[in-house]
Amino acid sequence: MAPETDTTLHGSAPDSHPAALLLIDVINPFDFPEAEQLLAAARPAAERIAALAARAREAGVPVVYVNDNFGRWRSDFKKVVEACEAEDSKGRDIARLLRPEAEDYFVLKPKHSGFFASALQLLLAKLRSRQLVLTGFAGNICVLFTANDAYMRDLQLFVPEDCCASNEAHDNEHALRQMRVLLKAETAPSQALTFSAEGVERRGPPPSGRGAG
Repeated sequence: MAPETDTTLHGSAPDSHPAALLLIDVINPFDFPEAEQLLAAARPAAERIAALAARAREAGVPVVYVNDNFGRWRSDFKKVVEACEAEDSKGRDIARLLRPEAEDYFVLKPKHSGFFASALQLLLAKLRSRQLVLTGFAGNICVLFTANDAYMRDLQLFVPEDCCASNEAHDNEHALRQMRVLLKAETAPSQALTFSAEGVERRGPPPSGRGAG
């Protein structure tokens, strides 16, 4: 992908694409009380996120890590990755599987939504991305909060149902339904999504039973 012409000193990004893939809180120490519950669902989801990210990179779609700083206010993202990949981290296998590539982007967020008090909106503007594919953990918290803020910014949403996980399956399903019905998100599985120079789209008709209700 040819770099975008940008003469500004601040906030410039070398890529430009109609779509961006967001990996939300996938670099995670899983050091909270319900971690084992979430890990059970997060591990298979991480495999599918890794495959989706590989396809996005191959198609020239920017991959953006939108990650909590986990209270490490003096750390940068590399330090967060190192901490989560450490042997004593419960999230080490997922962090190693989803380790960022050199061409990827990252945004550290202090709260649940990737847009709150972060540089995400500026980055997406520089990338000229109006379509977002949201993946990550937890589906009913940080993915949902980020989707809400993206919808309020008139961004088109794709939230592949097999690429987000929550502590409880029913909570994840409820969040996906909320995003599908209220935020007009496409929630088809990741294999149904295709990337091209024009953006991202879903292959085939929507499944039956996926109406407005």
